[in-house]
Amino acid sequence: MRASAIRPLTLLKYAAITLFALPWVVIPVWLVVVNSFKTTGEAGALSLDLPTQWSIVENYTAVFVRGGYPTGLRNSLLVAVPTIAATLLLGAMAAWAYARSRRRSFQFFFYLTSLSVLLPPAIIPTIYVLGTLHLDGSLAGYALMMIGTRMGLIVFLITGFVRGIPEELEEAAAIDGASRLRIFRSVMLPLLRPTLFVGGVLLVIGVWNDFFFALLLLKTSANATLPLTLYSFASASTTSLNWNLVFAHVVMTSLPLVIVYLIAQKRVLAGLTEGGVKG
Repeated sequence: MRASAIRPLTLLKYAAITLFALPWVVIPVWLVVVNSFKTTGEAGALSLDLPTQWSIVENYTAVFVRGGYPTGLRNSLLVAVPTIAATLLLGAMAAWAYARSRRRSFQFFFYLTSLSVLLPPAIIPTIYVLGTLHLDGSLAGYALMMIGTRMGLIVFLITGFVRGIPEELEEAAAIDGASRLRIFRSVMLPLLRPTLFVGGVLLVIGVWNDFFFALLLLKTSANATLPLTLYSFASASTTSLNWNLVFAHVVMTSLPLVIVYLIAQKRVLAGLTEGGVKG
């Protein structure tokens, strides 16, 4: 009786979600993808119709050759991989220290670190510091900027999870002679894995799609990331946008994120579920 009552409600819920997602997700994605297959004239109409003349190979070859895609992909990977790895590792260490410490100074620094989630970063002082370190305009300086601006979110996310882990696990490892580093590596990191996956996905999206800081800090085309190469490619025409090429570049820029999502979606959902249980 109860199962039969729940089933229509479940179907209604999924129907409502589908109707909500259709205009905001499905239609924009379809518009981008289908117009990346069209010729310049057809794509200029920005319609949802299938192309009458397919131009898939020509469009994506032009993006790869003239759109700076290989350079942008290389630079995005050089920034994203170390940024995500360093932010997750350092953020997990800081969150563990904040969650276990009883000192007021640690609590003050935790709130100060978490406050960076709300406050905008100081652009001018950052550029000055990077210039002093001779890192202004470099990928290394941009990566350091991204690590600093994303650290607060990871610390805030992981600290609450660590507080839900019993301290007896760490005490038992310490009694067995494990050092603090060994406890963190062998006890804490495996337990934090679901939350680290969630934080990693958030970092991938934020770092990969960042345009504002990249525009300010990366000053040469040789260091341009994918959002910058897309911007340069789209603004290169002096008359009108070649929407078919722009959409093809958008598809190729988003493709790595789609691949990451398809690989990590189950672990991310598991991390969200376990985080909710811990909280």
